[in-house]
Order: sequence, then structure tokens, then C-alpha cells
Amino acid sequence: MNKLLFVFAAAAALAACDNSDHTIVTGPGDPNAAPVDTTNVVLPPSIASSKVYRCKDNTVVHIDWLSDNLSANFRTAQGATPVHLVAPAAGEPMVAEGYSLTGEAAAASITLERPGIGAQACKA
Repeated sequence: MNKLLFVFAAAAALAACDNSDHTIVTGPGDPNAAPVDTTNVVLPPSIASSKVYRCKDNTVVHIDWLSDNLSANFRTAQGATPVHLVAPAAGEPMVAEGYSLTGEAAAASITLERPGIGAQACKA
């Protein structure tokens, strides 16, 4: 008896389905508008290398070296909010307000300057 009730309930549920066409609009705007030109879109750089360094004052810092070779993300702990450092040109120090990073991902040591701490050497 339970199986028969289940079959009737399933049949009633399927009978209630509307098979008419639906138009789905994914966002605001004119659906007849010209497509957006994405030929000059530049993606942000990816992480090329992540390293952990121990500095002279015995603190540990995390550096994510980015693939553009002009920027890096600095963190004082693994889950901390990163400080984005950017070099104005290749080979120059990467800087942010109060921060300066000299070095590269392939090197065994870097020089890091932080607010209130000053510049110090750090080794991977």
C-alpha cells in the first residue's frame, strides 16, 4: 500500500512540472547589446613561489613571490592579512607604505624593512 501511495505522489509531483520555455536573465542590461571587449583584460599575477624566512630579530615572515616579478605579498603569520609590495621597475625594491623588500624568490636571503623594526636580513 505504501508503494502505491509513493507512486501516486511521485506522479502528482511530476504532473505539476511546467514544461514551457523559460528565459533566464543573468544580469542587468540589454540582452541585445554588443558583447564587452575583453581583449585588453589583464589578469592579476599568480603566486610563483611561497617562502618562509627567519629574520635577525628571530621573527618568522611569509613572502608570496608573484609571477610578474614586480610584486610580492608579505605576511607576519600564515593566515594573516598580506601587505602587497610593488616595485616601480624590475630590480628595484618592492615597497608599500612603511615597508620595503629587497631580494628575489630564488635568493636564499632578503632584506626586509618594516614599520617600527627597520631593515634587517632574513634567511629562507
